[in-house]
Amino acid sequence: MTYRTRGAGSKQDQVAEEGLEDHVRAFCSVEHFLWAEGKVSESLVLLLHGWLLFLLKVLSYFLFGAFCSSAENSFVGRLKHFFNITDPRTVVASEQELDNAKILVESCRAGSVPPGTSLEQLHYAKKLYDSAFHPDTGDKMNLIGRMSFQVPGGMAITGCMLQFYRTVPAVVFWQWVNQSFNALVNYTNRNAASPITVTQIGVAYLTATSTALATAVGLNLYTKRAPPLVARWVPFAAVAAANCVNIPMMRQQEIINGIMVTDENDNKLGYSKKAAVKGITQVVISRVAMAAPGMILLPVLMERLEKFQFMKRIRVLHAPLQVMLVGGFLIFMVPVACSLFPQRCSLAVTNLEPQLRDSILAKYGDKVRYVYFNKGL
Repeated sequence: MTYRTRGAGSKQDQVAEEGLEDHVRAFCSVEHFLWAEGKVSESLVLLLHGWLLFLLKVLSYFLFGAFCSSAENSFVGRLKHFFNITDPRTVVASEQELDNAKILVESCRAGSVPPGTSLEQLHYAKKLYDSAFHPDTGDKMNLIGRMSFQVPGGMAITGCMLQFYRTVPAVVFWQWVNQSFNALVNYTNRNAASPITVTQIGVAYLTATSTALATAVGLNLYTKRAPPLVARWVPFAAVAAANCVNIPMMRQQEIINGIMVTDENDNKLGYSKKAAVKGITQVVISRVAMAAPGMILLPVLMERLEKFQFMKRIRVLHAPLQVMLVGGFLIFMVPVACSLFPQRCSLAVTNLEPQLRDSILAKYGDKVRYVYFNKGL
């Protein structure tokens, strides 16, 4: 499958970007109409407006930026890929289906496609393979740790965190559940070229869980006298803080010993700590971005909805409602967040550690200007 290459400042990009801006302006006019009619609060309008402007800038940068020169390096190309591998429907695929998909993909790579295989079958096999098998090792990943499980798993846990935030025991329990889930996801989607011991996994898990609990409980107590909406945002603060600890700790071997980097032809060049730091930083940003819209906007919506009489009569349904609404956010934000940065990350040779840079220059001269590595998810 090929994608058309577009220049950063082409007339087509300018027209497309202007069209995107027109859509945002039209949506914003709807916001102002609703505000005038008294259907949503001023704070909700301003928050939605801010998020729309932010998304406009992000989309403009990734869709029309100068680096968008190929499918791998364009946001749209990555988004199509991650919509496939994060599709929650692949979670229910049987073990036999996954194994058959792997056989078909590997046969196709070897140049021997079984007779009678259709293009649709090849695409579906590749979708199943990418969703269930690790890109480094080719091993089948555990079900809960796969990115395709982020929507069903994340919506249940996040919905409960947003609903049960008022008492310390509930905060402690759901933050523990969330960090246990995150630890498994982070381990499953690590760069498999850097092994990690059981002790290091345990330390990473305990550190991240302690950080999340300390942040959540501390802010929960601190916001007792704050407006109710502020207290609803405590789970997001805890999740963001824990991600900043959980992911680097779970992948500490990469930071300590470096991550394997290659040239564009996958020839191994050595280990780089700077590459590891760049990759892990991008993963942290992606994970926080994945949770942000649902955990920031949904509390605003629920704060408004819970003031209506019909919502007061169905309090037992508040948790299922939040779970479903979070799922609506995650089904889009999981692939969008995973697409923010290329999975095959690059770093200029001039930015590497002096010893590794000098060895590459001595062996290849100016032929290798960038090194590449799997940043993980």
